[in-house]
Amino acid sequence: MHLKPESEKLNTLPGAIMLKKSMLKALNEQINAEIYSSYLYLSMSAYCQSKDLVGAASWFRVQAQEELFHASKFFDYIQDRDGLVTLTEIAGPPTTWKSALAAFEQALEHEQLVTARINKLVDLALKESDHTTNTFVQWFVNEQIEEEASVRQVIGQLRLVGDGSGMYLVDRELGTRTFTMPAPAA
Repeated sequence: MHLKPESEKLNTLPGAIMLKKSMLKALNEQINAEIYSSYLYLSMSAYCQSKDLVGAASWFRVQAQEELFHASKFFDYIQDRDGLVTLTEIAGPPTTWKSALAAFEQALEHEQLVTARINKLVDLALKESDHTTNTFVQWFVNEQIEEEASVRQVIGQLRLVGDGSGMYLVDRELGTRTFTMPAPAA
């Protein structure tokens, strides 16, 4: 009698935790998207720093850290589900903008694209009846509400003050943002 290796047995049990190929592919693509987001925000930080907007530069650095945290969450989730993380090439982001306002406007557009990507992950999880992934991705659904609102608030402030001396105060306020590692889920 030939017995299957223990790893094969686990993957064929009813209710096994393996990810379907389509979901694994989409989650790996999301890791790439999150790392690109971090790369984009680092580039925006460098641009703002070059314009002596140290507060805005700091704000974007914090955003870059958040995006790496998001990538790590996807990375860990794939591994927890016994999937193989597949890292791919990261595209280079833009390096200059017309203004700090233009950088934040592009950040909002980018966050809206990320929201669309997250929504597609939810759609796929529902299509595949992958309730575990659907539950996992709900954290990101809620996170994207905060991400978009945060950038919209900055855009509103920048539009309000224009290029005048009020920019100094907004920039100083932007520099107070810090990255705090979210508490682990209960």
